[in-house]
Amino acid sequence: MRSIAAFTIVCCFAYFALFGGPAAAENPPASKAPPEALKKWQDMRFGMFIHWGPVSLKGTEIGWSRGRPIPIEEYDNLYKQFNPEKFDADRWAQIAKDAGMKYMVFTTKHHDGFCMFDTKQTDFNVMKSPFSRDVTKELADACRRQGIKFGTYHSVCDWHNPNFSFGSPHGKVPNPNPDMDRYEEYITKQVEELIRNYGPLVTMWFDVPQDFGRPRGAKLVAKVRALQPDILVNNRSGEPDAADYETPEQRIGEMQKKPWETCMTICTQWAWKPDDHLKSLKECLHTLVKVVGGDGNLLLNVGPMPDGRIEPRQAERLREIGRWLEQYGESIYGARGGPFPRGDWGTATHKENTIYLHLLDPSLDVVKLPPIKRKIVSSSVLTGGSAAVDQTDSGIEVSVPKSDRREIDTIVVLKLDGPAADALE
Repeated sequence: MRSIAAFTIVCCFAYFALFGGPAAAENPPASKAPPEALKKWQDMRFGMFIHWGPVSLKGTEIGWSRGRPIPIEEYDNLYKQFNPEKFDADRWAQIAKDAGMKYMVFTTKHHDGFCMFDTKQTDFNVMKSPFSRDVTKELADACRRQGIKFGTYHSVCDWHNPNFSFGSPHGKVPNPNPDMDRYEEYITKQVEELIRNYGPLVTMWFDVPQDFGRPRGAKLVAKVRALQPDILVNNRSGEPDAADYETPEQRIGEMQKKPWETCMTICTQWAWKPDDHLKSLKECLHTLVKVVGGDGNLLLNVGPMPDGRIEPRQAERLREIGRWLEQYGESIYGARGGPFPRGDWGTATHKENTIYLHLLDPSLDVVKLPPIKRKIVSSSVLTGGSAAVDQTDSGIEVSVPKSDRREIDTIVVLKLDGPAADALE
């Protein structure tokens, strides 16, 4: 009997440690990931976002096109035609690696409620499609083989689930008999499946909580951290105070001390769209260096095609970015933003005693920068050629001969006599 009692006590302690008692369940602490986990994520700087699902058969936007322009019944039955026979998880991971991306975030469930993983919580999932393969599992395994960290996007709202407060189109139609307690149980079980079956994950990327609310969001994040303490969580769970980082969307974030990550499409639509406008190499690289110059990460999105391939022109653009990073990645990976604020001239990154000036306007003859309290002991041009650097008490002037200026980015390297992080006066 004593052994049974002891076993019961141990089980109780284990339960409360993992899930918390009644008070913890109502108001769990807004804990954060360990600082070392956050730093590792920041050092990676560049990741791949992927929005994909049966909606690619239509070429319209994922989630948002359910109900308008695609009728709900038609949208919800697209999965019965979904059979992307050219899907190759290793090829996707290789494209990400070729692009110089260090992590991947995949949409396991968008607002339309369709699950791209083998969930036991609903039959509305990829295993019930003609394809009948666990895309998320294959991707997670492929990323690990390629040395890429894997994370999951999981929409908090679910416009297909009748227990959620709202439905399509655009999450603006109230459901007649919602039960948010049951829905909270549903999404919590799905999050547990993702972490237990596909983890460890670098991040749990939530989105559009609507009225899921702060108390529910806090409980969801607490469950995530109980399952994997070093996971990162973004600011869209419903409880932003529990987030490790902010997520400006389709724009370059502001330079700030809080960790952040810009999520942006390589074309214009998140999901695949035929003949969608593709951003130029210059646009992509300027976005990357400006993001890192603002001390952020860039999560660049691709929308794979209905047959399972990443569109060849998107893949080639990513490889072009990767070739640039092979040459100049030292100014991106492991670098922090600043110390100079971004300006019309470009942006700066730094690590230890080195500042990298990214001169993005090749028409400028002279770039004028504010004074710093460190002495510049040497300078060079990472992209080739030479630069004249003049440091005085009133500031720094940098000029690069026209023949040595690059159309996309001219990188001038300044070596200081002390740490660059606190160099700006």
